[in-house]
Amino acid sequence: MNEQTQTTQESDLINLILNAGLSDGAPRIMEIIMNAAMLIERQNHINALPNQRVEERTGYSNGFKPRGLNTSMGKLNLSVPQVRDAEEPFRSCLFEKGSRSERSLKASMAEMYIQGVSTRKVTKILETMCGLQVSSNQVSKVTAELDDEFKKWRNRPLPEMAYLSLDAHYNKIRLNGVLMDCATLIVIGVQRGNGKRMILGVSCALSEAEIHWREFLDSIRSRGVGIPDLISSDAHSGLKAALRSTFSATPWQRCQFHLQQNAQAYAPKDYMKKEIAADIRSVFDASDLDRAKIRLKEITEKYAKTAPELSEWMEKNIPEGLTVFTLPANVRTRLRTSNMCENLNRQIRRRTKIVGVFPNKASLLRLVTAVLCEISDNWETGKVYLTIPITK
Repeated sequence: MNEQTQTTQESDLINLILNAGLSDGAPRIMEIIMNAAMLIERQNHINALPNQRVEERTGYSNGFKPRGLNTSMGKLNLSVPQVRDAEEPFRSCLFEKGSRSERSLKASMAEMYIQGVSTRKVTKILETMCGLQVSSNQVSKVTAELDDEFKKWRNRPLPEMAYLSLDAHYNKIRLNGVLMDCATLIVIGVQRGNGKRMILGVSCALSEAEIHWREFLDSIRSRGVGIPDLISSDAHSGLKAALRSTFSATPWQRCQFHLQQNAQAYAPKDYMKKEIAADIRSVFDASDLDRAKIRLKEITEKYAKTAPELSEWMEKNIPEGLTVFTLPANVRTRLRTSNMCENLNRQIRRRTKIVGVFPNKASLLRLVTAVLCEISDNWETGKVYLTIPITK
């Protein structure tokens, strides 16, 4: 019963992705899959692996011929395998009409996205596309190509960034037979040149410890982001420590939404929570930094007797959420929280929840990278996110 329900969920999600369409981030991945499928077809056509000497051989590999294929998802630059001395000409079934249609290719891509591109799933997809049995070595080669493509994306050079937003979320992975939480660390940037968003990188680690964040942020910095004007995030201790060592020259903005949530834990009575939230919001909604500081002083004095721990907490922590007041008013609303990352995390969860438990970190990183490539391409070719003030 569970297996049938899971299959139904997978089919529904694949159909959802198909109806929504895959973005410009997908063509390179599709090229890898189609090229690999054609290699498998050629091997079966000539009854031999590359450089294999067998009596059953019915032809020889003869290089590749480039071929462009226009699809609704973009132009694919394919390498069609050639054959010589064969009894029959080699023709890939991927170019046939009907069952080998573009929609079939989309379905394969969609399934690879939602399944994390596991070896078992790649085998199933390639066998469906080729109509032939696929070996584990052939699957491993395809997966390695995908991993290499994703690694290039994660390590690509970056333009200068005006603002950064950082966050992490957790998925279950299996490590040595034990289920564990794995943190997915993500950095989003707003480009200084054009005000468009980019996903700068992603990393998977078993915790949000300082060393993991520091190594990740070091790699982001080394790829050319420069010195951003502001970095927004929550107040995780490992992240804060890593920021001090990697982006010490950039002001830090503690997410105001998380501050609101954290404050609720210090409310001595439940009925006070709504009033506390409104008071803190009045600080954040002030017209400038001086008025925000005045309002903060007023509310800390207000709760000094009725909720002393809350008053002390607000005096110490809320100033970390006021850094955004140093920026022009037109950019504050979108930078005073880490909502950019929160929205992105929700999109990732929609793709990862169908998998449930990932077999390892590599599988999780593979799927999340595929999703982020797609989203970042949309952002980089889409609308301006913020109008960046011109600095002298």
